[in-house]
Amino acid sequence: MYLNDLEKIININSYTKNKKGVDEVGTIMSKWIGELGFKLRTYNKEHIGNHLLFSSSKKSGKKILLLGHNDTVFPPNSFEGFSQDEKWVYGPGVCDMKGGNIVALQALRNIFNENSEIYNIDFLLVSDEETGSDDSKEITALLAPNYDYCFVFEAAGENMEIVTQRKGVGTFTITIEGLASHAGNHYDKGIDANLEASYKLQELVKLTNLKLQTTVNVGKINGGIGANTISAKCELILEIRYTTNDEKIRVLNGLNKITNTSYVSGTISTLSGSIQRDVMQENTNQLEFITQLETITNSKILTEKRGGVSDANIVASCGVTTLDGFGPFGDGDHTIKERALKSSFESRIELMTKILNHFQKNL
Repeated sequence: MYLNDLEKIININSYTKNKKGVDEVGTIMSKWIGELGFKLRTYNKEHIGNHLLFSSSKKSGKKILLLGHNDTVFPPNSFEGFSQDEKWVYGPGVCDMKGGNIVALQALRNIFNENSEIYNIDFLLVSDEETGSDDSKEITALLAPNYDYCFVFEAAGENMEIVTQRKGVGTFTITIEGLASHAGNHYDKGIDANLEASYKLQELVKLTNLKLQTTVNVGKINGGIGANTISAKCELILEIRYTTNDEKIRVLNGLNKITNTSYVSGTISTLSGSIQRDVMQENTNQLEFITQLETITNSKILTEKRGGVSDANIVASCGVTTLDGFGPFGDGDHTIKERALKSSFESRIELMTKILNHFQKNL
């Protein structure tokens, strides 16, 4: 049944900027989750899909948030349709992360069928995760403190690992103002913003520390109007990634210092941008919770750390015990070869059913 459900939502294009498609997926998910007694709160949006919060009845006891997203990275006609063979399912979102949403849904169905009601579990589906959750992250951060635990349904690791740590990420732009002049007649009158950018680029790269898994990448440079004109303006667009708060502070201080230093006299530079998602660091509360889950499920739960980010970063930064990677195992995500292993759905649904059922029976 759940693979049929997966096929239905995979066959709907839900590229982040395709509001109609994202909302269509949300409407279908709302119907299925609503059948389990959840109440829906819709955060209506004009240009992106609506964010959806499904809430269960509450009793005393631990409160749990399940977290997923309905959007994918694939524009219409770039990668479409669901297919399968004996071992794999294929299509946009089968592992990132419509497949994960189906794991959560099926686990909820299982505990509803056994208990007739569901308590203390809410399910948040956002619509803009693939573009950085710029709109939804405020909602997620506002809701997060209401919960004791959060399970995120991004894809599992190759050996069914869950994720305990993700890098923090920030995107910034350094804008350099110089002075234009004719490169032939008045070369010495110009103030070269491109030359300033070249010095800044070298200093930015030096902030990278691979031993600490900190990276600074200047991915795009825009400057000048042509070969015969001294460049009056240049932009450096860069990304930082880090695994600790100390490294975040070091790199941010470095960005400010480099921005405020004029290597070419007369240039003026400004820094814009922000931390998109803060670091999710492995911590004692997580590890203790995993030990508890191993007892509940009578199984060994493997863990891993990832360089990529997810909405788990947002919840974890609010102090909530957060674990990610509870979706199926897959690969090729963000490419037209995206696929998910059928058997991993079974194991993940079984695991989440045991976990959620335990909390239902021990309120």
